[in-house]
Parts: sequence; C-alpha cells; structure tokens
Amino acid sequence: MFRVPLYVALALIIAFGGGIATTLYALNASSGFGAIKLGAWEAFPRAQTADADPYAKSHRARAGKLLLGTAEGLKFTATQDDGGQPLRSSCRYRITGQTPPARLWTLYVADRGGNAPIARDGLPAGLNSWVIGRQPDSSFVISVAADAQSGNWLPLPGDDRAVTLALTLFDTPTAGSSGLIDLSMPQLQRIGCGHA
Repeated sequence: MFRVPLYVALALIIAFGGGIATTLYALNASSGFGAIKLGAWEAFPRAQTADADPYAKSHRARAGKLLLGTAEGLKFTATQDDGGQPLRSSCRYRITGQTPPARLWTLYVADRGGNAPIARDGLPAGLNSWVIGRQPDSSFVISVAADAQSGNWLPLPGDDRAVTLALTLFDTPTAGSSGLIDLSMPQLQRIGCGHA
C-alpha cells in the first residue's frame, strides 16, 4: 500500500538531491569561461560584464561578491607558483618584476576561495603600489613568507594551509584591452618550504 508513494518519494529525493549536488559541484569547479592565464596569474576579464557566461554569473551571485567593472580594473589570482606547485603558507616565495600599467595595484593573501585578506595581528594585510619599495628600473621584489623578511614583505599565515595571492589592478587600460596575452606579469617563484 505504501510501496508506490515510498518509491516516488525516494525517486524525488534522488533527483532533487543529485541535481542540487551536481549544480553545486559545477559552480565550485569553475569560475567561468574565458580565463586569461599569464604565468601563475589568472584573471576572468569578462566575468563582471554583461557578456559573462552563465557559470560566471552564477558563481558571482552565489559568492555575493561585487566585481569591478571593465573600466574600473582587473583582478588576477594565483593559486600556484610559476613551477606549477600549489601555494602553501608554510613555504616562502619571491615575486619579482613589474605589473601592467595601472593607477594603483594591491596585493594580498587570501584563502583558497579568494575570500578576504588573511591578516595576522599587527602585520600588514597587504601591499600596494604606493608603499612598495622599487628597484632603479621601477621593478620590485616582494618576499612572501610567514617569517619577517627584509625589504618588501607580505606575511603569510603561520600555519600550513593552501593560500591564494590576489593582485588587483585599478584604473588600468589592461581591463578593456583585447591584447591581454601580450602583457607581462610579475614572476612568482618558490624559494623553499619549512626551515629548508
């Protein structure tokens, strides 16, 4: 007597549960299409425009983040170094070179989801183009490590976890440029991990 309603209820639970699970997986697996990858840095220049693909729009809506408009800037993230190794807070890195032209840029350490800067008490949460020390040729060298470093230093969390570096270019012609592939981004090299 209750066999048919039980089978119907079970089928609906599997259908809705499976549909929701696969949708969440698809949204978490990708931020969208049209990524530009320059060395270790990756950006989605069309993610904040009306031309964004449905996955990018859904990802943006689910995250609840306000993205920069095309004329406002472009955000690059790095989850790996130039050697393809995942970024870990227990390792030390060196960022060298120059950014593409921008009125201002910021660099901070975020969690793997790219959420909020990870800051330790009393230490800077990020760096920007106005406070960075530069070489005579206008390039820079930034040390990214948990332990204090001389010169430009961006602190990492003291524990061992996966991190993301977020480099945002504000008021840059790069954001609206179709020649993004010709740009050069700073190099991101792993110096060592642990006490080695």
